Amino acid sequence: MDDTDRKLLKLLHGNARLPVASLASILGVSRATVQKRLDRMVGEGTISAFTVVTSAEAEPGRVRAIMMIEIEGERSETVLMALRRFPEVTAVHTTNGRWDLIVELRTDGLDTFDKALRRIREMKGIASSETSLLLSTHKG
Repeated sequence: MDDTDRKLLKLLHGNARLPVASLASILGVSRATVQKRLDRMVGEGTISAFTVVTSAEAEPGRVRAIMMIEIEGERSETVLMALRRFPEVTAVHTTNGRWDLIVELRTDGLDTFDKALRRIREMKGIASSETSLLLSTHKG
């Protein structure tokens, strides 16, 4: 990955809907160059998805939370695979320190949130967890 790739990724992080022609103009390269780089990064898995991020206000009634999980023993892979099957789990991050995993959750209401939380906490391999609701989001 070179500087042009990094600049391209930064532009896409800011606005993934920028047309290839606009990206090319900003980067000072041809449209074909941008398209080839995008195709390569998608093919290599550097770019795994193009997505839309909405504000909390755009989705009233949604419950968002983060859950920190400590895994017991050597069950990391089993727990990771199980969490991927939960529709309420939007992302799973491995980390260091006190917690082994940070899980992002999203549900339509507190009742479904409570059920998902209970199912996750009862999974084999989870030693302890701590969950915090996300009340508002501020971009730096």
